[in-house]
Amino acid sequence: MLSVALAALPSHAAAADKFDLTALAALLAQRKSGEARFEETRLVSGLDGPLLSSGTLTFTAPDAFARHTLQPRPESMTVQGSVITLKRGGRSRQMTLDAVPELSTLVEAMRGTLTGDAVALQKHFTTAVAGSAQGWKLTLVPRDRALAAQVREVAIEGQRGDPRTVSLWLAGGDSSRMTIEPIDTPKSP
Repeated sequence: MLSVALAALPSHAAAADKFDLTALAALLAQRKSGEARFEETRLVSGLDGPLLSSGTLTFTAPDAFARHTLQPRPESMTVQGSVITLKRGGRSRQMTLDAVPELSTLVEAMRGTLTGDAVALQKHFTTAVAGSAQGWKLTLVPRDRALAAQVREVAIEGQRGDPRTVSLWLAGGDSSRMTIEPIDTPKSP
């Protein structure tokens, strides 16, 4: 009887060390705000070379984030609650996320990742997690058919509570990869 109990211990210990969506979400949920620099490379079919952009990202839990592109030309996207504001070339456009369901789902992917909301991520995506707290990868595949017709997959890689790259593959073959460097990195567990 004792040998049966002892034989069960190693598998229980291995299960305790498993790094899954729950463990990743708990790690990500610890960060309540952040600011980072980004560089993005987009590969678009029909263009001779990649499109490059750079700027800053900000996030404040639970539902505010912004992307301010500085190069090649200034533009911004700000999300506060269910309102998105786009600014480019002195023009501004504001809309609710409900008006563009596919964009709403992508925003939820970012929010769900930044806030560690595993339930929101699983509502909109099939999820897969690989790695450990020191280096992880979260793969998101859209559940919604309309979004899946446009976005094949999103992969977010990070270290501890910091997302460091976001890769996006579109159904038509275009892709983008954003590298993220925190400006002020509070200590994450």
